[in-house]
Amino acid sequence: MKRICTICARGGSKGVKNKNVRLLLGHPLIAFSIRQAKLSGLFDCVAVSSDSKDILEAARTYGADVLIERPAEMATDESAKLPAIQHCVKEAEARLGVSFDIIVDLDATSPLRDVKDLNLAVELFEKKKGSNLITAAPARRSPYFNLVELNSEGYVYLSKKLEKPIVRRQDSPKCFDMNASIYVWTRNAFFEKHTVFNDDTLLYEMPEDRSIDIDSEIDFKFVEFLMSQKRDSYEALFV
Repeated sequence: MKRICTICARGGSKGVKNKNVRLLLGHPLIAFSIRQAKLSGLFDCVAVSSDSKDILEAARTYGADVLIERPAEMATDESAKLPAIQHCVKEAEARLGVSFDIIVDLDATSPLRDVKDLNLAVELFEKKKGSNLITAAPARRSPYFNLVELNSEGYVYLSKKLEKPIVRRQDSPKCFDMNASIYVWTRNAFFEKHTVFNDDTLLYEMPEDRSIDIDSEIDFKFVEFLMSQKRDSYEALFV
């Protein structure tokens, strides 16, 4: 069984300028995902896709196996991510002359994952045999209790109503926040279904302190703080 890890990182970023090569603990952000993938021992190939020469050069420096130049039309603010991942996989396969059975995508903006998260998520996926797997953390808000929406008249209502109202958040059905950390697909599901959610999508649960997705300056500073608390474990990625 052959596995590929893709890491797709655009050069343009509105929330945090140049975030994928911005330094954390002295290393560019994208380097953490590359090193986690390499140290997991799971992959026949770690491929990085980007429209940015700076990102691709950083990926080369930190050990990516294949560098893919992403077409400009796949790197706009409106571009969906799945087509970019598919392009990355096909380009890597063409260069290497192989076909991958399992596709794993790591989001460069979620660097707090452990290598063990990656290994356990793939292990769960291959054991349970779903079409795909996502990672998530327990949600702070519940659509059954304190997550609300506005109607057309400006009044609020619970996002999801139950026949018997919930009076304590702890009694509501368990909900999760996707953390954009690890995505796993079988090859068939990846190229045929074109979606993140299927009837047999699996979930690997991660704790909140490893589930921050950097989308703003506050996120970046929070990740810096959390990494500083476990500096030795993150610096060990680069030894």
